[in-house]
Amino acid sequence: MIPFRNELILALVWVAVSGSYSIPNLVFGFAVGWVVLFLVRDQIQATRAVIRPVALLLLIALFIKELFLSAFRVAKLVLSPRMDIKPGIFAYPLKVDRDFEITLLANLITLTPGTLSVDVSDDRRTLFIHGMDCSDLDQARRDIAQGFERRILEAFR
Repeated sequence: MIPFRNELILALVWVAVSGSYSIPNLVFGFAVGWVVLFLVRDQIQATRAVIRPVALLLLIALFIKELFLSAFRVAKLVLSPRMDIKPGIFAYPLKVDRDFEITLLANLITLTPGTLSVDVSDDRRTLFIHGMDCSDLDQARRDIAQGFERRILEAFR
C-alpha cells in the first residue's frame, strides 16, 4: 500500500479544483488533506470498500440508460393531453446497508427524472421515494432492486 495515498489523492483534487498547478499548492493541499483525515479518522469506517471497476462501469452505464429512459417517460407524461398519473410516496426496503451505498442509491434515484429520494428510516432499512407515477409500486420496487441496488452491491462488495 502506498503511504499517504489518501492525502495524495486529496492534494491532487485540491490542485485540480484550485487551478493552481504549482508545488507549493500541491504541498498545501497535501497538508490540508492530512489535517482533514486526521480530524475525521474516528468517523471513517475501519472496513475498506472493495471497488470492482467493471461492475462500477456497468453501474454508470445503467445510470446513463435510466437517465435517458426516464427523461423520455417524464416528457411523454407531461406532453400527453391527459396526464393520467398517480404521484405518491412509497417505501422501499433496502438491501444495501452501508452509509455510502445508501447515499449512492438515494442520489441515483433522485438524479433520475420522475423520482426523488425523500428520507431514510432511522434503522436505515427503508428508503422513502416520491414517484411521479406510482401506479405500479411492485414494478417500481423491482426496477430499483434489479437495477441500481443490484449494480451497487456488485460494484462495492
